[in-house]
Amino acid sequence: MPIQFKDLDFPPPTADSLATAFARVTALLDDGRRGDALALFDTERRAYDSWASLVALRFAQDTTDPKAKADRDLADSLTPLVTGHEVAIKRRLLDDADRPGLTAAIGTHAVKLWETDVTTFDPRIRDALEEEARLGGEYTALLASARVTVAGQTINLSGLAPFAESLDRATRHEAEQARWAFFAQHGAELDSLYDRLVHVRHGMATTLGYDSYTPLGYRRMRRVDYGPAEVARFREDVLNHVVPLVQAILENRRLTMNWDRLRAWDEPLIDPLGNPRPVGDHDVLVARAQTMFDRLGGDLGGFYRQMVEGGFLDLRNRAGKAGGGFCTAFPSVGMPFIFANFNGTQHDINVFTHEMGHAYQNWKSRDLPGIDLLWPTMDAAEINSMALEFLTWPQMDLMVEDGLADRFRRMHLIGSLSFLPYGACVDHFQHEIYARPDMTPDERHATWQRLEKLYLPWRDYGDLAWPSKGGRWQAQAHIYRSPFYYIDYTLALCCAMQFWLRSRTDHAGAMAVYTDLCALGGSQPFTGLVAAAGLASPFEPGTLADIVQEAERVLQMR
Repeated sequence: MPIQFKDLDFPPPTADSLATAFARVTALLDDGRRGDALALFDTERRAYDSWASLVALRFAQDTTDPKAKADRDLADSLTPLVTGHEVAIKRRLLDDADRPGLTAAIGTHAVKLWETDVTTFDPRIRDALEEEARLGGEYTALLASARVTVAGQTINLSGLAPFAESLDRATRHEAEQARWAFFAQHGAELDSLYDRLVHVRHGMATTLGYDSYTPLGYRRMRRVDYGPAEVARFREDVLNHVVPLVQAILENRRLTMNWDRLRAWDEPLIDPLGNPRPVGDHDVLVARAQTMFDRLGGDLGGFYRQMVEGGFLDLRNRAGKAGGGFCTAFPSVGMPFIFANFNGTQHDINVFTHEMGHAYQNWKSRDLPGIDLLWPTMDAAEINSMALEFLTWPQMDLMVEDGLADRFRRMHLIGSLSFLPYGACVDHFQHEIYARPDMTPDERHATWQRLEKLYLPWRDYGDLAWPSKGGRWQAQAHIYRSPFYYIDYTLALCCAMQFWLRSRTDHAGAMAVYTDLCALGGSQPFTGLVAAAGLASPFEPGTLADIVQEAERVLQMR
């Protein structure tokens, strides 16, 4: 029998139990038993991560549940303590004269990760870390509390998607009016939340000796092989190669639809005939996905069957549930979990295949030695998710309403290209924010306005007052909860689209390389994993240009 999610029960730790557990690791080091200490260290870290992941998941599943919120608050208070214990032990191990022995035991990349980790924490920032987590939780709960009315229906923000993609232009407009009315109503609260988050993070950085939060943010993302300069060059490539193509695609759409101007509420309608919808509801998609993953070969289908039979999927949208989608995992048992909010649009298919890519990678690498290797850094992890979106293309007849698979594939390609400028804009915005942490809320909105005109010059909000004044960024949870975690999607998409190019001539070969990449987990940094898969680095000149050239040909834009 597969592991059952409903049976998972990780004992809640306390500050005292954690101190005792990590003290046992230190005692083994005192006795000269480094091998035993490393094994226990890994076990204790897996135990805590499994409990914390379950707590965070249950809160996301029902943000209104008092017990779930109390457990999340406990995790928010304990995580900085755990980080302190972990960093102290990592520092001791790194300071050992036998560095070659440590490298042989945990691997070169894990050593580099630890060297980065120890520069991101000090007991002096423990309270700030707890405050950061608490504020992020407030943001999640605030957005989950939203109730908006469109076409006589009261829904949450995730439920807006079908209306936002309606063939009826007035309905799309109404959906966006409802969305941004909520953000305008809570604008002052959202500005205050973010202002406090920026100052908390800047304070942590200066306490640790950094001039600004940016270098600390990169280290917290465990980026050991590139920095802001490489990312800035990549954003320039997006501006030079992708923005003109997306602008041409949108202008063609405007002309086809005979619109006088392209408005922001027109952009979600990628296909003039209507965005193709899933072939059925939640149950139909979950069942058909089994056939899809079986057809892709290897052990992907068998793994998915374990996910379904074990109850490791939560895909239905409902009141009180946090928005968005993610994949989490419980390293003590070696099983991941997929969380999403199906809403009856093509997004259901994209988020499903995306999060399944994360889950499959985590499962493939579950037996790698050491918790640090189970997940890649997020830039590389997003390759695994986005590549599977493209590798499932041949099976889309199973997932999309009859006869519209080609339309779905075209829409997915256009959507992917259109995402790149937005992702670059989000990243550039954060670099400017943390370079000037004392910006006023109005200055932050003006900064977004300026950058949006640079990366998305076609964007016209019409009478939508809140995004027109620069408030669009407040709907992007990553900006609040995961600073500098957004360029990862664009870097990974540049790599995932290379899998798309390969699969057009050799799908089986592309799938084999993909499976091998997933099995590597986090055993190498981003650029190392990219090279191991035979991909061109997004930081190499010409990589994006080659992808754009093929996309132009496929979309018949030349």
